[in-house]
Amino acid sequence: MRLLHTSDWHLGRAFHRVNMLGAQAEFIGHLVATVREREVDAVVVAGDVYDRAVPPLAAVELFDRALHRLAAIGVPTVMISGNHDSARRLGVGAGLIDRAGIHLRTEPSAVGTPVVLSDAHGDVAFYGLPYLEPALVKDEFAVDRAGHEAVLGAAMDRVRADLATRAPGTRSVVLAHAFVTGGQGSDSERDITVGGVAAVPAGVFDGVDYAALGHLHGCQTITERVRYSGSPLAYSFSETDHRKSMWLVDLAADGSVTAERLDCPVPRPLARIRGTLEDLLADPGLTHREDAWIEATLTDAVRPADPMARLTERFPHTLSLVFDPERAPDDPQVSYARRLAGRSDQQIAQDFVAHVRGAGPDERETAVLRDAFDTVRADHAVREVAR
Repeated sequence: MRLLHTSDWHLGRAFHRVNMLGAQAEFIGHLVATVREREVDAVVVAGDVYDRAVPPLAAVELFDRALHRLAAIGVPTVMISGNHDSARRLGVGAGLIDRAGIHLRTEPSAVGTPVVLSDAHGDVAFYGLPYLEPALVKDEFAVDRAGHEAVLGAAMDRVRADLATRAPGTRSVVLAHAFVTGGQGSDSERDITVGGVAAVPAGVFDGVDYAALGHLHGCQTITERVRYSGSPLAYSFSETDHRKSMWLVDLAADGSVTAERLDCPVPRPLARIRGTLEDLLADPGLTHREDAWIEATLTDAVRPADPMARLTERFPHTLSLVFDPERAPDDPQVSYARRLAGRSDQQIAQDFVAHVRGAGPDERETAVLRDAFDTVRADHAVREVAR
Protein backbone atom coordinates (compact mmCIF):
# COMPACT_ATOMS: atom_id res chain seq x y z
CA MET A 1 0.00 0.00 0.00
CA ARG A 2 1.36 3.40 -0.96
CA LEU A 3 0.82 6.24 1.53
CA LEU A 4 1.36 9.99 1.28
CA HIS A 5 2.29 11.34 4.72
CA THR A 6 1.83 15.05 5.42
CA SER A 7 1.04 17.22 8.44
CA ASP A 8 1.03 20.70 9.95
CA TRP A 9 -0.79 22.56 7.18
CA HIS A 10 -1.64 25.40 9.63
CA LEU A 11 -4.32 26.75 7.32
CA GLY A 12 -4.94 30.42 8.07
CA ARG A 13 -1.46 31.16 9.36
CA ALA A 14 0.44 34.20 8.14
CA PHE A 15 4.20 34.52 7.78
CA HIS A 16 5.30 37.82 9.33
CA ARG A 17 2.06 39.51 8.16
CA VAL A 18 2.24 37.89 4.70
CA ASN A 19 -1.03 36.11 3.91
CA MET A 20 -0.16 32.47 3.14
CA LEU A 21 -3.58 31.26 1.95
CA GLY A 22 -2.50 31.42 -1.70
CA ALA A 23 0.60 29.33 -0.99
CA GLN A 24 -1.45 26.91 1.10
CA ALA A 25 -3.94 26.52 -1.76
CA GLU A 26 -1.04 25.84 -4.12
CA PHE A 27 0.19 23.14 -1.75
CA ILE A 28 -3.25 21.49 -1.67
CA GLY A 29 -3.25 21.42 -5.47
CA HIS A 30 0.25 19.93 -5.44
CA LEU A 31 -0.85 17.26 -2.97
CA VAL A 32 -3.85 16.24 -5.09
CA ALA A 33 -1.70 16.13 -8.24
CA THR A 34 0.89 13.99 -6.43
CA VAL A 35 -1.80 11.54 -5.30
CA ARG A 36 -2.84 11.10 -8.92
CA GLU A 37 0.62 11.00 -10.49
CA ARG A 38 2.23 8.68 -7.95
CA GLU A 39 -0.80 6.36 -7.65
CA VAL A 40 -1.18 6.89 -3.91
CA ASP A 41 -3.53 4.50 -2.08
CA ALA A 42 -4.12 6.60 1.05
CA VAL A 43 -3.29 10.07 2.38
CA VAL A 44 -2.46 10.59 6.07
CA VAL A 45 -2.51 14.05 7.67
CA ALA A 46 -0.92 14.01 11.14
CA GLY A 47 -2.55 17.04 12.76
CA ASP A 48 -2.50 20.84 12.90
CA VAL A 49 -4.79 21.17 9.91
CA TYR A 50 -5.62 24.68 11.12
CA ASP A 51 -3.38 27.20 12.85
CA ARG A 52 -5.79 27.99 15.66
CA ALA A 53 -8.88 26.64 17.35
CA VAL A 54 -11.20 29.16 15.69
CA PRO A 55 -9.74 29.59 12.19
CA PRO A 56 -10.69 32.44 9.84
CA LEU A 57 -13.46 31.76 7.35
CA ALA A 58 -11.07 31.78 4.39
CA ALA A 59 -9.08 28.96 6.00
CA VAL A 60 -12.24 26.92 6.62
CA GLU A 61 -13.26 27.41 2.98
CA LEU A 62 -9.82 26.23 1.81
CA PHE A 63 -10.11 23.14 4.00
CA ASP A 64 -13.57 22.47 2.59
CA ARG A 65 -12.20 22.66 -0.97
CA ALA A 66 -9.36 20.33 0.01
CA LEU A 67 -11.83 17.76 1.34
CA HIS A 68 -13.90 17.93 -1.83
CA ARG A 69 -10.84 17.48 -4.05
CA LEU A 70 -9.54 14.55 -2.03
CA ALA A 71 -12.96 12.89 -2.01
CA ALA A 72 -13.37 13.46 -5.76
CA ILE A 73 -10.24 11.45 -6.63
CA GLY A 74 -11.50 8.51 -4.56
CA VAL A 75 -8.35 8.03 -2.47
CA PRO A 76 -9.04 7.51 1.26
CA THR A 77 -7.68 10.17 3.62
CA VAL A 78 -7.09 9.79 7.36
CA MET A 79 -6.67 12.97 9.44
CA ILE A 80 -6.11 13.68 13.12
CA SER A 81 -6.35 16.91 15.11
CA GLY A 82 -3.20 18.58 16.42
CA ASN A 83 -2.45 20.87 19.33
CA HIS A 84 -3.36 23.95 17.24
CA ASP A 85 -6.72 22.51 16.19
CA SER A 86 -9.95 22.44 18.14
CA ALA A 87 -10.60 18.70 18.09
CA ARG A 88 -14.33 19.22 18.62
CA ARG A 89 -14.65 21.75 15.80
CA LEU A 90 -12.52 19.77 13.37
CA GLY A 91 -14.52 16.65 14.15
CA VAL A 92 -17.92 18.16 13.39
CA GLY A 93 -19.61 16.09 10.70
CA ALA A 94 -16.96 13.36 10.89
CA GLY A 95 -19.52 10.58 10.58
CA LEU A 96 -20.99 12.05 7.41
CA ILE A 97 -17.60 12.96 5.92
CA ASP A 98 -16.46 9.42 6.62
CA ARG A 99 -18.83 8.19 3.90
CA ALA A 100 -16.84 10.20 1.35
CA GLY A 101 -13.63 8.42 2.31
CA ILE A 102 -12.32 11.25 4.51
CA HIS A 103 -11.74 9.83 7.98
CA LEU A 104 -11.38 12.46 10.74
CA ARG A 105 -10.05 11.09 14.01
CA THR A 106 -10.32 13.69 16.78
CA GLU A 107 -11.70 11.74 19.77
CA PRO A 108 -9.16 10.38 22.30
CA SER A 109 -11.60 7.61 23.27
CA ALA A 110 -11.47 6.21 19.73
CA VAL A 111 -7.69 5.68 19.46
CA GLY A 112 -8.14 1.91 19.48
CA THR A 113 -10.73 1.92 16.68
CA PRO A 114 -8.92 1.95 13.33
CA VAL A 115 -9.85 2.86 9.81
CA VAL A 116 -9.29 -0.41 7.96
CA LEU A 117 -8.26 -0.25 4.31
CA SER A 118 -7.32 -3.18 2.09
CA ASP A 119 -5.01 -3.92 -0.81
CA ALA A 120 -4.01 -7.07 -2.66
CA HIS A 121 -2.04 -8.28 0.38
CA GLY A 122 -4.75 -7.84 3.02
CA ASP A 123 -5.83 -5.27 5.57
CA VAL A 124 -4.01 -2.19 6.81
CA ALA A 125 -5.33 -0.72 10.08
CA PHE A 126 -4.89 3.06 10.46
CA TYR A 127 -5.04 4.25 14.08
CA GLY A 128 -5.55 7.98 14.64
CA LEU A 129 -4.08 9.40 17.84
CA PRO A 130 -5.11 13.07 17.95
CA TYR A 131 -3.02 15.43 20.05
CA LEU A 132 -3.47 14.18 23.61
CA GLU A 133 -3.29 17.08 26.06
CA PRO A 134 -2.29 15.24 29.25
CA ALA A 135 -4.34 17.39 31.63
CA LEU A 136 -7.50 16.77 29.58
CA VAL A 137 -7.17 13.04 28.83
CA LYS A 138 -5.49 11.56 31.91
CA ASP A 139 -8.85 10.30 33.23
CA GLU A 140 -9.80 8.79 29.86
CA PHE A 141 -6.58 6.77 29.89
CA ALA A 142 -6.56 6.17 33.67
CA VAL A 143 -2.97 7.33 34.17
CA ASP A 144 -1.69 8.51 37.55
CA ARG A 145 0.57 11.25 36.22
CA ALA A 146 -0.55 13.72 33.57
CA GLY A 147 2.45 13.51 31.26
CA HIS A 148 2.92 13.01 27.53
CA GLU A 149 4.66 9.65 27.80
CA ALA A 150 2.00 8.25 30.15
CA VAL A 151 -1.03 9.20 28.03
CA LEU A 152 0.59 8.35 24.70
CA GLY A 153 1.78 5.03 26.11
CA ALA A 154 -1.74 4.22 27.32
CA ALA A 155 -3.17 5.14 23.91
CA MET A 156 -0.66 2.89 22.17
CA ASP A 157 -1.58 0.06 24.55
CA ARG A 158 -5.12 0.31 23.18
CA VAL A 159 -3.75 0.27 19.63
CA ARG A 160 -1.70 -2.88 20.27
CA ALA A 161 -4.62 -4.54 22.06
CA ASP A 162 -6.90 -3.98 19.07
CA LEU A 163 -4.21 -5.04 16.61
CA ALA A 164 -3.79 -8.32 18.51
CA THR A 165 -7.43 -9.20 17.75
CA ARG A 166 -7.02 -8.80 13.99
CA ALA A 167 -6.14 -11.40 11.40
CA PRO A 168 -2.48 -12.45 11.25
CA GLY A 169 -0.57 -10.34 8.74
CA THR A 170 -2.68 -7.22 9.30
CA ARG A 171 -0.36 -4.26 8.79
CA SER A 172 -0.65 -1.12 10.90
CA VAL A 173 -0.13 2.63 10.62
CA VAL A 174 -0.40 5.08 13.51
CA LEU A 175 -0.96 8.81 13.08
CA ALA A 176 0.21 10.82 16.11
CA HIS A 177 0.83 14.45 17.00
CA ALA A 178 3.66 14.63 19.53
CA PHE A 179 7.27 15.61 20.23
CA VAL A 180 9.33 12.42 19.95
CA THR A 181 12.82 12.18 21.40
CA GLY A 182 15.42 12.85 18.73
CA GLY A 183 13.24 15.28 16.82
CA GLN A 184 14.51 18.77 16.01
CA GLY A 185 12.14 21.63 16.77
CA SER A 186 11.80 25.12 15.29
CA ASP A 187 10.50 28.48 16.46
CA SER A 188 7.07 28.13 14.88
CA GLU A 189 5.84 25.22 17.01
CA ARG A 190 3.76 25.84 20.11
CA ASP A 191 5.38 24.57 23.31
CA ILE A 192 3.70 21.44 24.69
CA THR A 193 6.02 20.90 27.67
CA VAL A 194 4.37 19.25 30.68
CA GLY A 195 6.20 18.77 33.96
CA GLY A 196 9.39 20.03 32.36
CA VAL A 197 9.18 17.31 29.69
CA ALA A 198 8.02 17.72 26.08
CA ALA A 199 9.41 14.61 24.36
CA VAL A 200 8.37 10.97 24.43
CA PRO A 201 10.62 8.06 23.40
CA ALA A 202 10.24 6.60 19.91
CA GLY A 203 9.83 3.18 21.53
CA VAL A 204 6.28 4.12 22.51
CA PHE A 205 5.34 3.25 18.89
CA ASP A 206 6.81 -0.27 19.02
CA GLY A 207 4.54 -2.90 17.51
CA VAL A 208 3.24 -0.96 14.51
CA ASP A 209 4.63 -0.90 10.99
CA TYR A 210 4.70 2.87 10.47
CA ALA A 211 4.18 5.93 12.69
CA ALA A 212 3.23 9.06 10.73
CA LEU A 213 4.05 11.96 13.03
CA GLY A 214 3.05 15.60 13.12
CA HIS A 215 3.94 18.62 15.30
CA LEU A 216 7.58 19.28 14.41
CA HIS A 217 7.92 21.42 11.29
CA GLY A 218 11.12 19.89 9.92
CA CYS A 219 10.90 16.72 7.82
CA GLN A 220 12.93 14.11 9.70
CA THR A 221 13.46 10.42 10.28
CA ILE A 222 13.46 9.27 13.90
CA THR A 223 13.71 5.61 12.85
CA GLU A 224 12.91 3.96 9.53
CA ARG A 225 9.38 3.34 10.85
CA VAL A 226 8.89 6.61 12.75
CA ARG A 227 8.97 9.83 10.72
CA TYR A 228 7.89 13.46 10.69
CA SER A 229 6.72 14.89 7.38
CA GLY A 230 7.15 18.45 8.65
CA SER A 231 5.05 21.41 7.56
CA PRO A 232 4.61 21.92 3.81
CA LEU A 233 5.50 25.61 4.15
CA ALA A 234 7.96 27.55 6.30
CA TYR A 235 6.32 29.44 9.15
CA SER A 236 9.39 30.97 10.83
CA PHE A 237 12.87 32.06 9.84
CA SER A 238 14.22 29.21 11.97
CA GLU A 239 13.06 27.02 9.06
CA THR A 240 15.28 28.81 6.53
CA ASP A 241 17.34 25.68 5.90
CA HIS A 242 14.38 23.28 5.84
CA ARG A 243 13.58 21.32 2.73
CA LYS A 244 9.78 21.24 2.79
CA SER A 245 8.43 17.89 1.67
CA MET A 246 6.08 14.96 2.17
CA TRP A 247 6.87 11.28 2.64
CA LEU A 248 5.78 8.80 -0.03
CA VAL A 249 5.72 5.56 1.93
CA ASP A 250 5.42 2.09 0.46
CA LEU A 251 4.17 -0.49 2.96
CA ALA A 252 5.06 -3.95 1.67
CA ALA A 253 3.12 -7.15 2.19
CA ASP A 254 5.38 -8.11 5.10
CA GLY A 255 5.07 -4.69 6.74
CA SER A 256 8.50 -3.44 5.68
CA VAL A 257 8.75 0.26 4.85
CA THR A 258 10.46 2.24 2.12
CA ALA A 259 10.09 6.02 1.96
CA GLU A 260 10.84 8.76 -0.56
CA ARG A 261 10.84 12.51 0.08
CA LEU A 262 8.73 14.57 -2.30
CA ASP A 263 9.37 18.31 -2.39
CA CYS A 264 6.59 20.84 -1.82
CA PRO A 265 6.20 24.10 -3.79
CA VAL A 266 8.20 27.01 -2.37
CA PRO A 267 6.34 30.34 -2.68
CA ARG A 268 9.51 32.34 -2.01
CA PRO A 269 12.88 31.33 -0.54
CA LEU A 270 13.87 32.45 2.97
CA ALA A 271 17.16 34.04 3.95
CA ARG A 272 18.79 35.33 7.08
CA ILE A 273 21.40 38.04 6.57
CA ARG A 274 23.60 39.65 9.20
CA GLY A 275 25.97 42.62 9.32
CA THR A 276 26.03 46.38 9.52
CA LEU A 277 23.45 48.18 7.45
CA GLU A 278 26.03 49.64 5.08
CA ASP A 279 27.68 46.24 4.55
CA LEU A 280 24.36 44.57 3.77
CA LEU A 281 23.42 47.26 1.27
CA ALA A 282 26.77 47.03 -0.50
CA ASP A 283 27.65 43.32 -0.34
CA PRO A 284 27.60 41.87 -3.91
CA GLY A 285 27.47 38.38 -2.43
CA LEU A 286 23.88 39.00 -1.36
CA THR A 287 22.54 39.62 -4.87
CA HIS A 288 20.94 36.16 -4.96
CA ARG A 289 19.00 37.05 -1.78
CA GLU A 290 17.25 40.08 -3.22
CA ASP A 291 14.08 38.18 -4.14
CA ALA A 292 13.88 36.22 -0.86
CA TRP A 293 11.86 36.84 2.28
CA ILE A 294 14.50 38.34 4.53
CA GLU A 295 15.27 38.43 8.22
CA ALA A 296 18.02 41.04 8.63
CA THR A 297 20.10 41.24 11.79
CA LEU A 298 21.91 44.57 12.09
CA THR A 299 25.13 44.61 14.09
CA ASP A 300 25.68 48.39 14.02
CA ALA A 301 26.90 49.71 17.38
CA VAL A 302 24.30 52.50 17.11
CA ARG A 303 20.90 51.95 15.58
CA PRO A 304 20.98 53.53 12.08
CA ALA A 305 18.30 55.87 10.77
CA ASP A 306 15.39 54.40 8.72
CA PRO A 307 16.91 50.90 8.54
CA MET A 308 13.81 49.11 7.22
CA ALA A 309 13.17 51.68 4.50
CA ARG A 310 16.77 51.50 3.35
CA LEU A 311 16.89 47.70 3.44
CA THR A 312 13.71 47.32 1.40
CA GLU A 313 15.20 49.41 -1.37
CA ARG A 314 17.58 46.53 -2.05
CA PHE A 315 15.65 43.66 -0.41
CA PRO A 316 11.99 44.48 -1.10
CA HIS A 317 10.73 41.40 0.75
CA THR A 318 12.39 42.15 4.10
CA LEU A 319 9.94 41.00 6.78
CA SER A 320 11.91 40.96 10.01
CA LEU A 321 14.49 43.36 11.42
CA VAL A 322 16.61 42.41 14.43
CA PHE A 323 19.15 44.63 16.21
CA ASP A 324 22.09 42.77 17.72
CA PRO A 325 25.09 45.06 18.21
CA GLU A 326 28.37 43.20 18.53
CA ARG A 327 29.08 43.31 22.26
CA ALA A 328 30.69 41.06 24.86
CA PRO A 329 28.17 38.69 26.51
CA ASP A 330 28.68 40.36 29.90
CA ASP A 331 28.14 43.87 28.52
CA PRO A 332 25.19 45.40 30.48
CA GLN A 333 23.76 46.72 27.21
CA VAL A 334 23.30 43.24 25.74
CA SER A 335 19.59 43.08 24.92
CA TYR A 336 17.15 41.38 27.27
CA ALA A 337 15.83 39.27 24.37
CA ARG A 338 19.34 38.08 23.54
CA ARG A 339 19.99 37.05 27.16
CA LEU A 340 16.75 35.05 27.21
CA ALA A 341 17.20 33.38 23.82
CA GLY A 342 16.74 29.62 24.00
CA ARG A 343 15.54 29.60 27.63
CA SER A 344 12.22 28.13 28.69
CA ASP A 345 9.61 30.00 30.74
CA GLN A 346 10.55 27.90 33.76
CA GLN A 347 14.26 28.65 33.40
CA ILE A 348 13.49 32.38 33.12
CA ALA A 349 11.37 32.23 36.29
CA GLN A 350 14.10 30.35 38.15
CA ASP A 351 16.67 32.92 37.04
CA PHE A 352 14.39 35.68 38.32
CA VAL A 353 14.15 34.01 41.73
CA ALA A 354 17.94 33.76 41.85
CA HIS A 355 18.28 37.42 40.84
CA VAL A 356 15.96 38.85 43.50
CA ARG A 357 16.86 36.44 46.33
CA GLY A 358 20.50 35.70 45.66
CA ALA A 359 19.90 31.95 45.36
CA GLY A 360 17.87 29.86 42.99
CA PRO A 361 14.77 27.85 43.96
CA ASP A 362 15.20 24.59 45.82
CA GLU A 363 13.68 21.29 44.67
CA ARG A 364 10.29 21.97 46.27
CA GLU A 365 10.09 25.50 44.86
CA THR A 366 11.13 24.27 41.42
CA ALA A 367 8.26 21.78 41.54
CA VAL A 368 5.85 24.58 42.51
CA LEU A 369 6.98 26.69 39.55
CA ARG A 370 6.68 23.72 37.19
CA ASP A 371 3.16 22.94 38.42
CA ALA A 372 2.17 26.60 38.02
CA PHE A 373 3.32 26.72 34.40
CA ASP A 374 1.63 23.38 33.65
CA THR A 375 -1.63 24.61 35.22
CA VAL A 376 -1.64 27.82 33.18
CA ARG A 377 -0.88 25.95 29.94
CA ALA A 378 -3.54 23.32 30.67
CA ASP A 379 -6.09 26.02 31.52
CA HIS A 380 -5.32 27.70 28.19
CA ALA A 381 -5.90 24.37 26.43
CA VAL A 382 -9.24 23.91 28.20
CA ARG A 383 -10.38 27.42 27.19
CA GLU A 384 -9.29 26.78 23.59
CA VAL A 385 -11.40 23.60 23.50
CA ALA A 386 -14.40 25.41 24.99
CA ARG A 387 -14.34 28.25 22.44
